[in-house]
Amino acid sequence: MSAVHSISGRQRYGIVRVCRVWDVSRATLYRTRARHSTPPDPRRRPGPTGPMPDQDLVERIRAVLVDSPFHGEGYRKVWARLRHAGVRTSKERVRRLMREHGLSATRAGGTPRGPHAHDGTIIPDGVDQMWGTDMTAAVTTQEGQAAVFIAIDHFTAECVGINSAKRGTRLEALEPVRQGVQARFGAIGKDVAAGLSLRHDHGTQYMSHDFQNEIRWLGVTSSPSFVRAPEGNGCAERFIRTLKENLLWVRTFETVEDLRQALLAFQRRYNEEWLVQRHGYRSPAQFRRDLEAALPAAA
Repeated sequence: MSAVHSISGRQRYGIVRVCRVWDVSRATLYRTRARHSTPPDPRRRPGPTGPMPDQDLVERIRAVLVDSPFHGEGYRKVWARLRHAGVRTSKERVRRLMREHGLSATRAGGTPRGPHAHDGTIIPDGVDQMWGTDMTAAVTTQEGQAAVFIAIDHFTAECVGINSAKRGTRLEALEPVRQGVQARFGAIGKDVAAGLSLRHDHGTQYMSHDFQNEIRWLGVTSSPSFVRAPEGNGCAERFIRTLKENLLWVRTFETVEDLRQALLAFQRRYNEEWLVQRHGYRSPAQFRRDLEAALPAAA
């Protein structure tokens, strides 16, 4: 309509007049035109493409990736291998072609290959069947950084052991586990905690021979979480978050001993007063007591 000439004025109506009469925004008109127009060809790098066309270079890149003895090499190494084979091109061209054809190396991180990290739950069927352990750090004003180790029951969410030390060694990492075994199984001895699994990450303290041999002697089964899957140790991770938000980030500690005493006090307060939704908003200690009280009646 805008290209039609007026009979009286012998001039084109024009887009401005047509849009004003029809009460249509010009932006809407241009947007509708662009939607129905043929999309332009993708912009290519200006200048010559070199002696080898893109498609031929892609085939040479595929051959380099297949012949390479390593997995996951990036575009820089592919470019270098092409140069060694006598193919001269630029790194950016190799990068562009590998990206366009899905040949780029995968980035580190993300979900690990293989089966799922876990079957959807890390909560066992009863008390003292699986514990989780982990570590974090705190700062003291006089002695600097200190390591904090914890152990927590996956079923009740109860903190069964807690410890702090100047150095985060494998022996210090064992202390919360020993505390829990002493409190829940009544002694420290060979196979006294048989049937218990211990979930931990792949930290050097937990994967060390001393740590693994000690828990094996106690009868505890080692249960390392999947790599890059912190949710597998989620009960311990969640407790550490609570510990940081309610103690480590809001208090100042002069010495490691001051920190240790504060941790023990927090453990008692947490077990008695922290409310857990899946326990019907009962504290971990109260939930355990209710379970123990129901055992004779069930028998």
